[in-house]
Formats: sequence, C-alpha cells, structure tokens
Amino acid sequence: MPKERILVVDDEPDIRDVLRLTLEAEGYEVHEAADGEEGVRQVRKVNPHLVLLDYKMPKMVGSEVCKTLRKDILLQSLPIILLTSKGESSDKVEGLNAGADDYVTKPFDPPELLARVRMILRRTARSLDANPLTKLPGNVSIIEEIQTRVDTGNPVAVCYADLDNFKAFNDKYGFERGDEALKMTARILLIAIREVGTPADFLGHIGGDDFILITTPPRVEPLCQKIIAELARTASSLYDEEDLRHGYIESKDRDGKARNFPLLTISIGVVTNEQRPIKHVAEVAELGAELKHWAKTHGGNRWVKDRRGE
Repeated sequence: MPKERILVVDDEPDIRDVLRLTLEAEGYEVHEAADGEEGVRQVRKVNPHLVLLDYKMPKMVGSEVCKTLRKDILLQSLPIILLTSKGESSDKVEGLNAGADDYVTKPFDPPELLARVRMILRRTARSLDANPLTKLPGNVSIIEEIQTRVDTGNPVAVCYADLDNFKAFNDKYGFERGDEALKMTARILLIAIREVGTPADFLGHIGGDDFILITTPPRVEPLCQKIIAELARTASSLYDEEDLRHGYIESKDRDGKARNFPLLTISIGVVTNEQRPIKHVAEVAELGAELKHWAKTHGGNRWVKDRRGE
C-alpha cells in the first residue's frame, strides 16, 4: 500500500529533521521545503496528503502560503497543520483564517503531533471520496449524485468526458506529465462550470482520464463548447516543441506497434432525461459510454447529446 505523503515546510533544518524522523518512524513519506515559496512549488510537484507548515518563514509566511494554496481549486481540500510559536495567538488566528485546518505549538510533543496528523488524515479520507490526483469526488460520490438527481425527476444532463490519445501521451512522456494533463483537464472543467455553468453543477473524476459533469440541459452546449475551446487552447503547453511542430507524437498502440498519434483532444457524451425517463444510474452509465464512444470515433474535440426517445 502506498505511503501517505507529508510535506514539511519550515526554515529551520533542525525542526525539519525532527519532524522527518518522527513522521518516517510512523510510516509516512516525508518531503521538505525550506521557505514558503519553495513550499508552494513542492505542493504542486509532490501532491502531498497533508502539509505541516511553519508560520514564521522567509519569502512567504504561513498564512500567505495558506491563502495561495486555497486559491487553487484543486488544493482547497488539502489538509494543512500550522506550526506556531507558543503564546503567539495572533499567528494561530491569522493562519486558521487563511485556511489552515489545525495548529500545533512549538516546541511540539511528538505523540500529540502524530495524533493530530492521524486525526486530520482520517477526517479528510472520510469527508472526501476524492481522486488522489485531482481531489475531485470519486465513484461513490458520483453514483450517489447521479441517482439522487435521477430520483427527483427534474431535467438533468450527465456529461461523460475523457481525453483522446491519452495512453499514447502517457507512454511517450511518462506518468508525471500524464498527471499534469489530468490536472489541467480537471481545472478546465472546473473553470467551465464556474464561468458558464450553475452553482448546483457537479464534477467528479471517475479515474484515469475519465471525468463526469452533471448539469442542466440548457447548460450543456455552452459548457461543452467552453471545455473543448479551453483544451484546444492549452493542450499544446504539455508537448515538446518538436512534437508540436509535427502535430503528432510517435508512440505504441495497444498491440505494441509504433504509430503516430494526434495531440490530445477531448470527447464528451451527454445523457439527459429530456426525451426519455431514466430510472437508474446504470442506464446513465451505459448510454454515456455509448455516446462517448461515438464522439471519439468521429474525431476529437467533439461532444454529442442523446436525442433519442424511448
């Protein structure tokens, strides 16, 4: 089972050493940063499960780091424990107001620190049925959300989206850049909801390059158009310059044969209850897979909505 990752951000090497030894003895994977700016960079690189963050640091104090991380829509649920000096109540208040989940005073008691770390990690795991990469709701939440909306009988649109040629991209560039492509896709979907969706819209990450967006039928067209346009605009940033010049990458297909693959695009299949009643989440999943397959086979950056009756 993979170890949970904890990022320690503190400008004092001795404190980082003590925290690393304490946490590693409990089986955690520990990463370090020596100031606030490096801490923000490391969060995006390491994708930790929890951050232990000193308040008083050069370049960015703890509250500034908290505010910066909380502005990122994919990091709003990242647990943060603030490390403050004993008696500095103003630091604690400012840190908590900036988005920290808890605080521990220095010098800290290792058993108390570990208890707080375990508590917050357990609480986060329970409260978020989240994909570990994007932190978006996972399959349990997705199923519950679809069934709840179907049960109301109100107009609903369920959009199944995934990236075209993602496996070839991942094979060519490696998992780290593949993860960046998935996080970029998640941000595009979230921004689309924020700009042209509704406050009640739902976004989930099924796994891999498969995402699901739940909205109302009138919002489908602007959302899909926005998602496709943004992906077309930003996907080039993921590629090496030579591959961009070619307009394709060389990789292997599922049979192990070398071939050229187009650049990343997205396909979206949309299921609604406008033309036919839907009773169960399994019906939505079956129709969504069929529609998404049609979109993929007819060229990337395409969306298709089911308009058939019963």
